[in-house]
Amino acid sequence: MPPCQPSGTARTEANTNPPSVLPNDADSALLIGRIWDVETSGPHVVAIQGGDVFDLRPLAETVSELLERPSLVADVRAAMTARRWTAAEVIEASLARDRTRPHLLAPVDLQVIKACGVTFVDSMIERVIEERCGGDASRAQQARELVAKALGGSITAIRPGSAEAAEAKKVLIQEGLWSQYLEVGIGPDPEVFTKAPVLSSVGLGAQVGIPSFSHWNNPEPELVLVSTSQGSVVGAMLGNDVNLRDVEGRSALLLGKAKDNNASSALGPFIRLFDGDFTLDTLRDEEILLRVEGEDGYVLEGRNSVGRISRPFEELVAATRGRHHQYPDGFALYTGTLFAPTQDRDEPGQGFTHHLGDVVTISSRHLGALINQVGRTEELPEWSFGLRQLFDYLHRQRQLTRSWSYGG
Repeated sequence: MPPCQPSGTARTEANTNPPSVLPNDADSALLIGRIWDVETSGPHVVAIQGGDVFDLRPLAETVSELLERPSLVADVRAAMTARRWTAAEVIEASLARDRTRPHLLAPVDLQVIKACGVTFVDSMIERVIEERCGGDASRAQQARELVAKALGGSITAIRPGSAEAAEAKKVLIQEGLWSQYLEVGIGPDPEVFTKAPVLSSVGLGAQVGIPSFSHWNNPEPELVLVSTSQGSVVGAMLGNDVNLRDVEGRSALLLGKAKDNNASSALGPFIRLFDGDFTLDTLRDEEILLRVEGEDGYVLEGRNSVGRISRPFEELVAATRGRHHQYPDGFALYTGTLFAPTQDRDEPGQGFTHHLGDVVTISSRHLGALINQVGRTEELPEWSFGLRQLFDYLHRQRQLTRSWSYGG
């Protein structure tokens, strides 16, 4: 079966049920999130287990600070003493985009949002096709047939950076098919780029944006690793690396314009912390499912099988952080996607592209479901809560805490 299979079935509301947002084993999963507290008009770090939400503000003011704790899991469990909210109420408010009630934000704050691209052979070939047709969707099918004929299936088993990869590079150059995407797909170095500014990612229920200048685009369902400042991966979440195929296809130098726009990075719904039962190894074979439901009744389903990734997680993390680059507040790392939609939605031969109003659900058994609706980037709420606003808010909260202490 191809990576994604569209169907004409009608949209359903089943995937907006609050319980379906949580992992299958929510009763044992230890989840970290951020909630906008309407009483104080600012974000609180929370822990979620089962149906309960616990405010972790006495333990940490930011997720970045929390994840640096040496005894992270034990400290979080010890702080889960009194329920502040229920998971059902904050999930319901988030999906309804009801900003008058406590609702979920992206579950990271000070972490830099990084991303790896071209980590799956299927999507690597689609990037080559975008480049070949210069971002023109009408030429995609012709380019796809040309590339498929030249590459066949021989490239799928090549280990990036190996002697076999170097030999394949020579052959492809001779055929006139070498590409910058093949360089990072099977070459020694993976592609790593900065996906979004700190604090700009959106969370569960928020809209994701497609700019008016893009007419060929798609969601990218991905596993996102969450690392401390020392490069230790302590948890994971789901992500939508919204992709503008026509923009990047014109030139890889337009990667920033294609990847970093208002509401182009969706993360969540929570960070699941690694503990004795849930580890990085648990995720090596994770199946990440995608469902796009259009207001016109169109449905697209896809699957990102993480087990088919061409480089191990450890290699991607090492390429991101090391002696060459540090992240004192930690980082979140999109690990790439197998998903590359090729089925036509509108005109024959032009493949898939988003329509406004599409509901995108990215889910997996261990990480829950991230649900967002597509809107026009220029019409979405502006990103206005940045680092200065966060620090001002935290300062005011400290001042209030001190005044309460003195008053007591």
